[in-house]
Amino acid sequence: MIKNSTKAKNSHLFGFSKKEMLINLPRHSQCNQNLLLKVENTSESILRNHGSQFARKINKMLHEIFRELERNRQFTRTNLNNRGVLYGKITLSHQSDDELLKYFHDRFPNCFICLFNIIKNETITINEQGKFKKFQASLDEIVKKISMNRPITPYFEDISMDNEEIFEEFYSSQFIASRENRKYFKKMIPKYAMEMPGMKGGIENRFRNNQLDKYIKKD
Repeated sequence: MIKNSTKAKNSHLFGFSKKEMLINLPRHSQCNQNLLLKVENTSESILRNHGSQFARKINKMLHEIFRELERNRQFTRTNLNNRGVLYGKITLSHQSDDELLKYFHDRFPNCFICLFNIIKNETITINEQGKFKKFQASLDEIVKKISMNRPITPYFEDISMDNEEIFEEFYSSQFIASRENRKYFKKMIPKYAMEMPGMKGGIENRFRNNQLDKYIKKD
């Protein structure tokens, strides 16, 4: 009863504290010093209130940052070569490069991560020790340069199938006729995700458009 009442009482409040706003807002592409100063000089009760137009603006900006970051976490397609270099293309308009690199680094700590941001036309990297770098060069150039200085290791030497082939093999083994559920598939991979650089023209697009038959194994 008390828990529910508290929730109802605070239902008019946004979830971000003033401290969180000041930490994360600088990541937004439209953020500037005047905006941050205004946030600093506005009381937290106003900043967290749905009734405040300024609060709604700040809350929207914060959600834009985290929504974009989450989309890139979920729908970035990567490839891995036999030198332990994991690479792919992303679309980040906000300053979330470090968070995205950390995400992939935590998932693949033994790999050198290279991500090309097609919006900013730059390649961002993180090595096994967690060191970040940015390059004003294409993804192919950076991957080739980094791979040249890395030996083929037993851990990666058997890698011979590219990313698209892996997914084709996966779908051909999973999407048998009796289990096919395109409605659920579209819910899990929404239309906007198909605009991500690694998803365009991929096997998921063919499945959405009922063109996967040749990848489904027949008895």
